[in-house]
Formats: sequence, structure tokens, C-alpha cells
Amino acid sequence: MTADLRAFPITTKWPALHPERLQLYSLPTPNGVKVSIMLEECGLPYEAHQVSFETGDQLSPEFLSLNPNNKIPAILDPDGPGGAPLPLFESGAILIYLADKTGRLLAREGAARYQTIQWLMFQMGGIGPMFGQLGFFHKFAGREYEDKRPRDRYVAESRRLLGVLDRHLAGRDWIMGEAYTIADIATFPWVRNLIGYYGAGELVGFAEFTQVQRALDAFLARPAVQRGLAIP
Repeated sequence: MTADLRAFPITTKWPALHPERLQLYSLPTPNGVKVSIMLEECGLPYEAHQVSFETGDQLSPEFLSLNPNNKIPAILDPDGPGGAPLPLFESGAILIYLADKTGRLLAREGAARYQTIQWLMFQMGGIGPMFGQLGFFHKFAGREYEDKRPRDRYVAESRRLLGVLDRHLAGRDWIMGEAYTIADIATFPWVRNLIGYYGAGELVGFAEFTQVQRALDAFLARPAVQRGLAIP
């Protein structure tokens, strides 16, 4: 039986043409594509809805009813735990949920599960915020500031984080070794954004981090990643 999603106000602004599918509300930002890539990797049927920052969609009452923190991505799964619809926000939480739902890209139990989550948290608490701040001070309004100390602080911290990742990847295919996991899905869109959209590769000396570049290339070569990067 198809779940009735009409009780969720977000579906009045973004009607579900396929209410039996997982509903994704997102944009192709580093955080947004984490979820679309995960969905593509897992093969779960889903319906994508674009949340336009230009028109303030993320501040609309309908979107806030799903994510009171007004950030993308967010999902509405009509087939959540116990068969009831599940609304969920925060990209890291969504990755864990989808991994557990499908039994893919995250160990069900044991040390590998918690070590994968540890590296997911490394991205959520370090790489994402620091790379994002560097992007602000290098590409956006912050670049007009005469005082370059804030920018330089984030450059130094971004370099430090890249160094941590580079040393960890030495001798490993992926963050967790041979296994490709949600830790990779969380991390490499941010690395791609740092050297691509933000144009900060030279600023952070990215050429020094050869292991990160190797793993990034392998990540971007995956067909599911290529599909997920273009959604919605």
C-alpha cells in the first residue's frame, strides 16, 4: 500500500508525483549530493525536488516543517521504520539511515561500523565547516575583507585536515581500506568542491596531497557518483 504523504506540509509545495518513492529535497551542493550519490549507489527509487536558495525555498514554512534548521538535504521516506513515513534531515544522519535501510556501505555491527561513523563525523565536524568557511573567505563576500587573517586561519586548518586524510589514505583504497563506505560519500564531494567550485586548490597546496587526489579521482569515476552529482 502506498503511504499517504499528504499529512506532510512539504508535499503541498513539492507534490509527490511518485509517493511510493523516497522523496529527496536538495540541491547539488557538497552536502546535498551526499544523499543523491548514496541513493544512486544503493539503487533505491526516489523522487528529487529542487530547493532553490535564490527564491528562499529553504525558508518557506513547508520546508521548515520538514527541517526546522532550514538546510538541505532532507528526505521523506514513505516506507520508514515499521512501515510509517519518516522525515529526516542532516546529511550524516540520512547517510546512516539509508545505509542501515539497504544494508550497504556501512557495516551492520562491530568495529568497522563505528570506525566508519568516526570518519563520517570527521567530515561533518571538520572538513565540511572548515572548507565551507574557506570558500566564503576565498570565493564569496569574505574575499573583499582587507584583513586576511580569517582566510589564512581556514587555509591552515584545511591544509591540516587534508594532511590527516592524506596520511590515512596511504596504503588504502578508500577511507576504510578496501571497502567503499558512507565515509567516502561524505568526504569527497567536499574535496571536489574545495578545488573546483571554490577554486582553492593552489591556496591550500592541494598538489601535495597525492593520496587524496588519487582517491578523489577514483570516487569521481564511479557511475553512481557521476549521476548523483547532477541531482536535482
